[in-house]
Amino acid sequence: MLQRLRRPEILLLLLAASMPLSFSVWNTLLNNFVIAKASFTGADIGLLQSVREIPGFLAFTVIFVLLLIREQRLALLSLIATGVGVMLTGFFPSISGLLLTTLLMSIGFHFYETLQTSLALQWFPKQTSAIWMGRMAAAGSFAALLAYGLVWCLMNLAGLDYSWVYLIGGGTTVLVALVAWILFPQFPQPHSQRKQLVVRKRYWLYYVLTMMSGARRQIFIVFAGFLMVEKFGYSVGEIAALYTVNHLLNLYIAPKIGQFIVRFGERRILTLEYFGLILVFAGYALVESAVLAAALYVIDHLFFSMAIAIKTYFQKIVDERDIAASAGVSFTINHIAAVVIPVLFGLLWLTSPAMVFFAGSLMALVSLGLAQLVPEQPGPGNEARLGQRVAAT
Repeated sequence: MLQRLRRPEILLLLLAASMPLSFSVWNTLLNNFVIAKASFTGADIGLLQSVREIPGFLAFTVIFVLLLIREQRLALLSLIATGVGVMLTGFFPSISGLLLTTLLMSIGFHFYETLQTSLALQWFPKQTSAIWMGRMAAAGSFAALLAYGLVWCLMNLAGLDYSWVYLIGGGTTVLVALVAWILFPQFPQPHSQRKQLVVRKRYWLYYVLTMMSGARRQIFIVFAGFLMVEKFGYSVGEIAALYTVNHLLNLYIAPKIGQFIVRFGERRILTLEYFGLILVFAGYALVESAVLAAALYVIDHLFFSMAIAIKTYFQKIVDERDIAASAGVSFTINHIAAVVIPVLFGLLWLTSPAMVFFAGSLMALVSLGLAQLVPEQPGPGNEARLGQRVAAT
């Protein structure tokens, strides 16, 4: 039985579940922790989130580390670094302390996310990769639910301080990573990967879609959550309850989205996502009801699984030897906007929170236009609907 479970797909599902065990604890507590313990303003949270995204901007450096360590091992080491960063967070309730612990957590988080994408695109077959990625998203949601339940029990029932909750959440991820290290063998890679930076003209649409996706993600992660606490006074328990609803729905919806991508294609799914986001961000800008804001927050989160379509689009057009190098480059591109937006929009927030979300609607509109360039049948030599194909070089 154990031997049958020691497969690459099961390892990726386990790792997909292990990350939220710490990151969801960190994210759920963050806004309340920094306001209650470190007296953060909107500008402070923007600075912290920008620092968190710096390792994402440098994700391309993972290709140089792979000269020394195999991808599977590095993914596990990255999970351990994430868990340790979360474990230390509650013990340093100051701007400088939080910047340092967040940086450690973020290095592990972004290296792991880069490697997870690379391994998934290498190990999953193209015909069903969207379905497997949907299952990975569902596994992450299930683990996040466990993390939110842990937060609620430890704070509301046990009455533990923030530092203990961070310590337990981060320690759980470290434990799972060590167990995976021991139980799973080193799996072979189907294709030898280039150990150098790879940037190709024919991947341009993927790069731009990835960058816009990173910008959109920051609006949700940084400012939607901050809106719930600052404007509507949501408590830690209420934020955890919102995340619980998000992930309960995602348990069912994420695998379905994978199936829809296989059935309807990447362009239609991305079109639906970006059209919906235009409305959601405009709703954030205008909302005055705490209940309606919560509904927008849940809807916003559900759109995240649709971003699987960007990865499966890339899997269909990429040279299979470019996957590991391209995963690092794409994460760096994803974080170009992510490094800048939290700081700039944090300053804008001090003047007009609504303008932050109207800017998000504009970003979604641009992404909607870009999504129309995704071909019906993507492949090498058919990367974008521009009438002229870029040579596969």
